[in-house]
Amino acid sequence: MNAKEKLSRKNGAGLHICVGLDTDIKKIPQSLLKYEDPVFEFNRRIIEATKGSAAAYKINFAFYETEGSKGFDSLKRTISLIPNDVLTIGDAKRGDIGNTSQMYASSVFDHFGFDSVTLHPYMGRDSLSPFIDYGDKLNFVLALTSNPGAADFEKLKLEEGSFLFQKVIKTVTGWNEKENCGFVFGATNIDELKENIGLFKGMPVLLPGVGAQGGSLEETARSFEMNGHNAYLINVSRALIYCDASENFEIKVKETLEGYNKIIAEIIKSL
Repeated sequence: MNAKEKLSRKNGAGLHICVGLDTDIKKIPQSLLKYEDPVFEFNRRIIEATKGSAAAYKINFAFYETEGSKGFDSLKRTISLIPNDVLTIGDAKRGDIGNTSQMYASSVFDHFGFDSVTLHPYMGRDSLSPFIDYGDKLNFVLALTSNPGAADFEKLKLEEGSFLFQKVIKTVTGWNEKENCGFVFGATNIDELKENIGLFKGMPVLLPGVGAQGGSLEETARSFEMNGHNAYLINVSRALIYCDASENFEIKVKETLEGYNKIIAEIIKSL
């Protein structure tokens, strides 16, 4: 099953929540520190509790790279626990030229075995081509992010009248010959999402910003469903994985995720 098929099956079943495993050893329950690899143990419990209700898992490289080789071991072991029918996203935000980009693509897809990756398009098509050449993978290209600094470049007005992030979306749709491109679009500003949702042309969209960053789960899901756009993933990281600090935290995590799914199901039913 390729990446697009995995996403399609989960979205078709009404599952749209991507569990962000931004695992910080300073934030996990103290009771886990007795384990040889506390980060892996935390991830293991999260995955076991949510694997039947999650549409995808996003692993942010930064939280593992900081621990060097030990962190990469935790990352690989974590990936091995995720069921084969659930999409995995390597949140690495890669984007370089020539052989460097080819090596990055091989690392994410061949070595670590991710189904998809996040990319930044600043260096142009040739910087992303090595990733796009993997026809069975998905590539989420940064369009509009949810941080305040998005205004520095992403929202610059071009001479043609559009914003730079809109130019990115329109350009990447032209690179989608293999139907394996998608976008990262911040969900913190619902009006911006509503104004630009038509530009996605039905392509997969990964939406950070819900939860700790203030984005609305209900409004985000409703915007896509009302536009007949089913290929979307709402990423929730801190608000989900750290929702309980007790020794049996995974119980609350499971309940919270199922609550998110229920909200989306009710929105779909109401339309």
